Amino acid sequence: MDKEKKAEIIEKEKKKVNGFISEFKTFISRGNVIDLAVGVIVGGAFSKIVTSLVNDILTPIIGILIGGKDLSNLALKIGDANIAYGAFIQNIIDFLIIAFCIFIFIKFINRIFLKSKEEKKEEKKEEPPKKSEEVILLEEIRDLLKKQKKSSK
Repeated sequence: MDKEKKAEIIEKEKKKVNGFISEFKTFISRGNVIDLAVGVIVGGAFSKIVTSLVNDILTPIIGILIGGKDLSNLALKIGDANIAYGAFIQNIIDFLIIAFCIFIFIKFINRIFLKSKEEKKEEKKEEPPKKSEEVILLEEIRDLLKKQKKSSK
């Protein structure tokens, strides 16, 4: 290969890399990555709170209701195998509570944002659209032409 072809290939590769980097910068600057990171961090903290609620409050209450047993210790021993169905039940309860809490949280957030969107729409509806000077001038000319037509009849 001669030097011109090599330089041309290198230049094309540089453009591809620069395009990729530029696209990545655009992706990051949109805020999607930041929103995702915040969601993951808040979700992790929220999960710890709900897990504590299940393990420290609800599971003991359910255990009292079913005769003072701790659900997480319920197990069935078959031969050498130990089937811990109590931990499974506790995980199901944990999942249902997390799903319910997220549902309530999203419903609350949507209500807040929908109200603000509806208020903005109402504000926009209340203000009649302003006419440009050109439109006002054209309407005046139209009205004058109508008057002239009526007076000529």
